[in-house]
Amino acid sequence: MITIGIDPHKNSLTAVAVEPGSQSHPRLRVVVDKNTSASLLAWAKQWPDRQWAVEGATGLGRGIAQQLVTAGEMVIDVPAKLAARARLLGSGNARKTDVTDAISVAAVAQHNRRLNRVQPEDHTTIMRLLTERRDDLVAEHTRGINRLHVLLRDLHPGGAEVRLGSTQASALLATIRPATPADRQRKQIARDVVRDLKRHEASIKELDQELRAAVNASGTTLPQIQGIGFLTAAKILALTGDIRRFPNQEHYASYAGTAPTDVSSGDQQTHRLSRRGNRQLNAAIHVAAVTQARDPGPGRDHYRRKLTEHKTPKEARRSLKRRLSNTIYRRILADHQHTQMPTA
Repeated sequence: MITIGIDPHKNSLTAVAVEPGSQSHPRLRVVVDKNTSASLLAWAKQWPDRQWAVEGATGLGRGIAQQLVTAGEMVIDVPAKLAARARLLGSGNARKTDVTDAISVAAVAQHNRRLNRVQPEDHTTIMRLLTERRDDLVAEHTRGINRLHVLLRDLHPGGAEVRLGSTQASALLATIRPATPADRQRKQIARDVVRDLKRHEASIKELDQELRAAVNASGTTLPQIQGIGFLTAAKILALTGDIRRFPNQEHYASYAGTAPTDVSSGDQQTHRLSRRGNRQLNAAIHVAAVTQARDPGPGRDHYRRKLTEHKTPKEARRSLKRRLSNTIYRRILADHQHTQMPTA
């Protein structure tokens, strides 16, 4: 089978067809536009038995990878780090060109059988877009609140309450009578900030409704797990993506950063906190674990049992997070298998 490696860029991409014996054919360089996929498919017709390998199919190569998958092609996602290592090992130097990059991408796809196959974008992509937009709005809202505190500190003796919202800020501004031109300007800017905050709050509320509808439409049972609401479920599903790319729950725990790192030596068995994995997914699981450790239920029983085993609170929480990530993996996998079952 011919493997066509693609080195994508913002405005262009380079494709090279590589045979199993590492023999490469002349390259093809195309400009990224609406005809890119058609040009690639027309060029690749000379190799009916083919597969595509795209560097960074979840990043810069997402566009062309999704176009090829939509056209019914088999596309493999090759991480940039693996392609860089293959280029260094294959050439013996760090010289980098588009052609060598494309050949390295194809070589990795030919020899590594554990790479992920690119799947068409589904409801998890929609959740990822919505959650990312919500996170941006929440960050902008937080910056606005901080800016408003600075303005009110100079306008009102003692400033405002720590828990400040747009409604409380509007009521407070209505009582302020600026005495100097500078204070009048501060009040005007504060009003503009409050107006932005109200707009952000309305957008966040609208996004929450869309996320709730998306979670319900996906048919997931994650919200049935204690400590996981629809927002946390949406983030977990968005960051997990296709659950089939994880062979088992251990791989999923490693991806989520909940699997401890083994640093044992000799007779001493020691494990340390892993800083690897998807930190956003780890944070979402952390929120659920903290809730379970606080409220009555199996999660708190597990947490307290670890404390009686002379574990520190952090170690007990890490154990709960690992157990929770296993439960999440099994739930998502079961939901996926249920949706794939033929209906009568």
